[in-house]
Amino acid sequence: MSTLDPFVVEVIRHGLSAAAEEMSLVMTRSARSPLLREAGDLSSAITDAEGGLVGQGRDIPIHLGAMAYTIRELLKVCPSAGMKEGDAIIYNVGALGGNHLNDVKVARPVFVDGRLIAFALSLAHWPDVGGNWPGSYFAQAHDTFQEAIRIPPMPIASAAGLNRPVLDFILANVRDPVSCEGDLMAQMAATLAAERRIREICAQHGTQTFVDAMVRLHDLSEAEMRAAIADLPDGTYEGEDFLDDGGPEGEPARIHVAIEIRGDEATFDLSGSADRVANFCNTTPFIARSAVVYAARIMSGRDMQQNAGALRPITIVTRPGSILEPGWNAAVAAGNHETSMRVVDAVFRAMEHVIPERLSAGGPATSGLLAFAEPMPDSSWRMLYEVHGGGEGARHDRDGCPATRVHLANTSNTPAEMIEANYAIRVERQAIRRDSGGHGAHRGGDGVVRSYRVLAPSMWLTTCVERSVIPTYGLRGGGDGQPYRITLERAGQSERLSGKANLLLQAGDLVTLESCGGGGFGTPLA
Repeated sequence: MSTLDPFVVEVIRHGLSAAAEEMSLVMTRSARSPLLREAGDLSSAITDAEGGLVGQGRDIPIHLGAMAYTIRELLKVCPSAGMKEGDAIIYNVGALGGNHLNDVKVARPVFVDGRLIAFALSLAHWPDVGGNWPGSYFAQAHDTFQEAIRIPPMPIASAAGLNRPVLDFILANVRDPVSCEGDLMAQMAATLAAERRIREICAQHGTQTFVDAMVRLHDLSEAEMRAAIADLPDGTYEGEDFLDDGGPEGEPARIHVAIEIRGDEATFDLSGSADRVANFCNTTPFIARSAVVYAARIMSGRDMQQNAGALRPITIVTRPGSILEPGWNAAVAAGNHETSMRVVDAVFRAMEHVIPERLSAGGPATSGLLAFAEPMPDSSWRMLYEVHGGGEGARHDRDGCPATRVHLANTSNTPAEMIEANYAIRVERQAIRRDSGGHGAHRGGDGVVRSYRVLAPSMWLTTCVERSVIPTYGLRGGGDGQPYRITLERAGQSERLSGKANLLLQAGDLVTLESCGGGGFGTPLA
């Protein structure tokens, strides 16, 4: 190990990142669902043989953080001794380092000369995975069994080819099997692309050098994270944020963190957060950890590579029975991208007086989700999963950007032309929501407005939006941004919709989403 050429280590590091990036490109170019092709709700990662993350695409931070645990948890129930070259495993259960059930994972063990040296991992948000409501987001779900089909680790392929009985079983439980099968084939192709690149790296530098370089990369990231933590002042810092609802009697649900910095180690204690809630806003402890690790990287002020080594100086505590560790039968669909964001904001609120120059005011930390499901004459479904950006929070030295994503989200709008070509929907308006950002020495960015006219006889709608009750916050005296607003116009009447709801639409209905503006930074008089 001591004789490793540091330049070779860097070449291998960039090779792993490039391989993960190629995985994501293969996905976006070959997937069937617009959510993957256009919006990019997917992520790619490469781990070492023990499941330690060593390479990732520039994808969705909330996915990538959880992927640091995914293969390690998988190996506890599927030991590597039973894996063979050509195998691919499909699963979505949250207990295995998981997200919500729509996030289906394909893991491929990579062998070189008969030796297992790595895993290629592809995650894609499928448009539907069964459950009570089309799109698999059921706002009033009391447990995970109402949400979707649960897929334990199953062999989807081997050296002999595709495992058709397993695929047929899964497709029999989803509403859009054509899209789901197309997306799965894209995931399979993505993992094969990574396998090919890893073998090329090994052929160029040697298999043992490749393995040793991954160990060195973990150690380098650990040292960098320890140095970043050591630069922060020792102490205990507390912060909190709230979900719009989910608490007792529909009250806001609290997310609380106590951060203890001691030397070059940090503990994030989330045990003071709300109890498990009676809707789909719970989340898995792996998602809570993913949010914390993302926030820790922002706190560090460094552009460090994310891999398993960076996790070593960080301890994360969640409480069994809480919204962040609710048990494996809890509904978790919204927690993936809503509750996780509240964790990030709670961490930043704790640190806003310590490192204000590294933080933004509150922004569109929500998926801003509208999901449309159109029943077809042949009893199939077409699913449109639309995510929306908003106004970025201002910083100490600039205004916030309009119409963007922040923190754990990294998706794009689906073009109006793509929607109108594939669904019985007309996009009637796309605009900036003027003056929705908060006032301040630097203003928050403005949100967006998008209106959807239903052209089909009927359509099923899901809303999943935070910051529709509690607005984005300003920092250092900056003003709050305007909250999200979703309205339904029908037969000349206008009705404001809940941020988390399921309802049936009819021909002629107009659904308009106005996303939140970002918070301001500093007092306006400054």
